[in-house]
Amino acid sequence: MSTTTTGGRAKSTRSIDRLSGFALLRSLWSAWLTRPLTSFHLVLAVFGLLTAFGLVMVLSASAQDSIQTYGSPYRIFLSQLGYVAVGLVLFYLALRTPPRLIRQVSLPLLVMCVVLLVLVLTPLGSTGGGAQSWFRLGPVGFQPVEAAKVAFGLWGAHVLATKRAMLSQWRHVLVPVVPVALVMFALVMLQPDLGSTVTLGIVLMGLLWFAGASMRLFAILVLAFVSGAIVLALTAGYRLARITSFLGDGDDHLDAGYQARQALYALADGGLFGQGLGQGSTKWSYLPMVHNDFIFAVVGEELGFVGAVLLLCLFGTLGYVGLRIAARNTDPWMRLVASSLTVWLVGQAAINVGYVVGLLPVTGLPLPMISSGGSATVTTMVVFGILANLARHEPEAVAALRAQRSTRVSRWLRLPLPDPYRPPAGRRRPVGPSAPPRRTGQNTAARRGGGAPATAGRRRVNPARSTGGGPRQRGRRSP
Repeated sequence: MSTTTTGGRAKSTRSIDRLSGFALLRSLWSAWLTRPLTSFHLVLAVFGLLTAFGLVMVLSASAQDSIQTYGSPYRIFLSQLGYVAVGLVLFYLALRTPPRLIRQVSLPLLVMCVVLLVLVLTPLGSTGGGAQSWFRLGPVGFQPVEAAKVAFGLWGAHVLATKRAMLSQWRHVLVPVVPVALVMFALVMLQPDLGSTVTLGIVLMGLLWFAGASMRLFAILVLAFVSGAIVLALTAGYRLARITSFLGDGDDHLDAGYQARQALYALADGGLFGQGLGQGSTKWSYLPMVHNDFIFAVVGEELGFVGAVLLLCLFGTLGYVGLRIAARNTDPWMRLVASSLTVWLVGQAAINVGYVVGLLPVTGLPLPMISSGGSATVTTMVVFGILANLARHEPEAVAALRAQRSTRVSRWLRLPLPDPYRPPAGRRRPVGPSAPPRRTGQNTAARRGGGAPATAGRRRVNPARSTGGGPRQRGRRSP
């Protein structure tokens, strides 16, 4: 009997210790989330993990294609490594640049991107992947539409933040953001590039949603955007074939549905823990462009369900920290920039994963920070730099950094202290000089022009009954 009692007490003690351990971890986690620099550290952590993860997966997924094309298994990887080096420089510049300066250059940056979108349609542009969307200088290529997404997000946030007091009226919500977006949509579809048009639409929808557009207006715009995307998809033969394959019974798995079917095979072969890094067979000419649009299939095949879920958790953390930065900032422009750019990156990742796993038709969008590609990688790293910059400008983060004067990460990166946010001075109507205060006692005769003392309440003077244009004095009649 005593042995049973002792064993029961030991089990309940272990249960209490386990519960207390969970409570301690939960309290520590909650305390860490409330720290002023948590958003900044989370952005840096997600950025570093996604960069390392992407380089490893590009090296694994591109080796066979690189051998067949260039005769070396490292050619595509080294090219991607060079783009990452450029992206790191731009990430650091975006991290150090004051947000007010970024806001000021948003309009010139947008104008420059629109001009480049026009020039890329001329003989100056080159074709790649079925779209005339590239500028090429030797082996280096650049897609202006990637920079246009960031420029449109920064400028659109500036316009909507400036007009935030008038956003209850539809015309102030729509003009000029929506007309400019339509012009950019048209230029991108002339390339043609439906995937980039969709991502530009995501940026536009994010701006309008977080700016507080009415649900009725937002629903109308979403319906118009979806209808336009469907029409554009049905007007091209290869896009129509992809949609037909997605909606059909899969009989064309050797034609338009080949890539989607091979991606599902790769995910199925991965199982729970995968075949091992570098051991997948899909990249051996079974799945075209596997290191770009369909790299998530290689992740699932080589790292399994566990590796795919870990990657999705990184993007989920990105979504959380981006919206956290938006919620903890007081500047309307910073809030709109953080939320819209976060929605763009997470939404693009969701579309890529969605068509790889068979939930969406194939659109050809890369997986941010994981797929190979120079323009997309560099642009995404710039967005991470902007998010990290906005995280350092949260009011609590500014107060903590200026109180401590420096932190370990700030010393390593040699970052300047952020300036506290000062709301822009509102325009006020000019007013005349204020009237002198009324006196409770009697006024002097000199003040009233030699007349009798004035009463507390002044009477309106009829100029026709006054003498010499002066005020009428009590007790006198006009001649």
